[in-house]
Amino acid sequence: MPETSDKKELIVEAIIKSLDKKNVRISREEILSKIEVPPSPEMGDYALPCFFLASKLRQDPTEIALELRSVLKNPRGFKDIQTRGPYINFFLDREKLTDNLVSEILSEKEDFGRLNLGKGKNIMVEFSQANTHKAFHVGHIRGTSIGESVSRILEFCGNKVIRANYQGDSGMHVAKWIWCYKKFHSKDKLKDDESWIASIYVGAVKRLEKSKKFQKEVEEINKKLESGDAELSKLWRQTRELSLKSFQKIYSQLNTHFDVYYFEKDMEIRGKEIVELMLKNKFAKKSEDAIIIDLQKYNLGVWVLIRKDGTILYSAKDLALVEKKFIDFPDLQKSIYVIANEQDLHFNQLVKTLEITGFGHSDRLKHISFGMVRLPTGKMSSRTGQNILYSDFLKEMTGHASKEIKKRFPKLKKEILENRALKISIAAMKYNMLKQGEQKNIIFDIKESLNFEGNSGPYILYSYARASSIIKKSKKKPNPDSKHLDKKEIELIKKMSEFEDVVMKSFEDLSPSCLANYSYQLAQVFNEFYHECPVVNSEKESFRISLVEAFRQILKNSLSLLGIDVIEEM
Repeated sequence: MPETSDKKELIVEAIIKSLDKKNVRISREEILSKIEVPPSPEMGDYALPCFFLASKLRQDPTEIALELRSVLKNPRGFKDIQTRGPYINFFLDREKLTDNLVSEILSEKEDFGRLNLGKGKNIMVEFSQANTHKAFHVGHIRGTSIGESVSRILEFCGNKVIRANYQGDSGMHVAKWIWCYKKFHSKDKLKDDESWIASIYVGAVKRLEKSKKFQKEVEEINKKLESGDAELSKLWRQTRELSLKSFQKIYSQLNTHFDVYYFEKDMEIRGKEIVELMLKNKFAKKSEDAIIIDLQKYNLGVWVLIRKDGTILYSAKDLALVEKKFIDFPDLQKSIYVIANEQDLHFNQLVKTLEITGFGHSDRLKHISFGMVRLPTGKMSSRTGQNILYSDFLKEMTGHASKEIKKRFPKLKKEILENRALKISIAAMKYNMLKQGEQKNIIFDIKESLNFEGNSGPYILYSYARASSIIKKSKKKPNPDSKHLDKKEIELIKKMSEFEDVVMKSFEDLSPSCLANYSYQLAQVFNEFYHECPVVNSEKESFRISLVEAFRQILKNSLSLLGIDVIEEM
């Protein structure tokens, strides 16, 4: 584990000892939360603003900083402590840090930064949840990217992760698809093509908007499917399998896999049994021929479990799913749901129902809520077709990426070009989805996501490829020992030393955006270093090559936690 991992803790320890002499007790957590990284190396590597101590010590923050400094001893690994107004600034022993940090990065490689925060707990992360018989569109990429990244972060921090995908393979949307296919497309050959599958569903929605008679036909199909009609069930199984096959291709491209798949259809029987138990125990009740659970006194409205026509809703299926998860994995410590914020109310209703009925596991459920992905023209929807299909979107992205690559490598073989364009496009998609706070709604701008110069996946990949090119050109062996450090070398070392803290924060917040933004910042600092500090054929080539190799490894580790593959050449 890198020596830099406990620097903030060492500062906290030193501050607590100093405050003890004043008989002041403040929690480690509060002090830790106040430690900052100054904007300039001249102001130190870490800083503690003393404003929060003013009310407790009844002194001016500047006086507090001076008094604490007078009794503080340099924590291990630090060279100096200074004050600037109300701030106490801590300066690392940078030469020692450089040697230790770079050596550890180069020796530990992909294991550098690993933590044991999870302590081997079993955690399920349920994500993606694309419904069969519908489109996999750009909006699905966000949930899939967040879920995969969270899974990797949890694993990197010592957890055992079970990736789960709960897919809607039954219900009204399937009935609509089968109705439309049988009525208008029965001569079409069935195929595992995302565009074709999506077009049938969109066609159904548009036709149903024009006729109430059609809606009754769909409802009848839904009832027959739920009761097990032989002919319709056969068509359902065939088209379900084709839909799942089309998704599997996408998951492979997005560097995502699943350990377990759950399906709505499998939850129907048990879901109805659970509802009957809730009725018997008077937790649920009938209302206008539907079965509901009234959560209004908890400000959660009314949760409908069974429609008035007797068909089951996904609310009741979700109750069965919770039970199924903990039966399948009895050692499961937590089940994390990665769901769009449109489902926030539903999730809260689920947890409250589990709690008040005594059904169990409510304290083991957690959800990561993410905002919608919108086009510049508005919200995407698989209902109306106002979306970008993943397949069409990827084609446009790879086309643009191929043009950029050809500018740099006009004689590149077709196979290499296509593979490189795909990786760059996936990086552009995923990074754009992950760099912004999970709960924010985002407008996906294709040009911005593929900008090779700005805050984008391609820019970060280019920084990695540039580092690889430098290493190939150098004939020197890396040597992390240096007695004199230039400003840009210090900045790069300092940014690399933050990696473990960023991993820890990403783990604590379950937020890939922390790592995404760190990756961009690290790439920026490296490019500034590269422009001002010649590497190959310089007097400090051996030392700087060690910095380049260390940078490349940390960036690779950081991108791996985002589910993004690096490439050696752009």
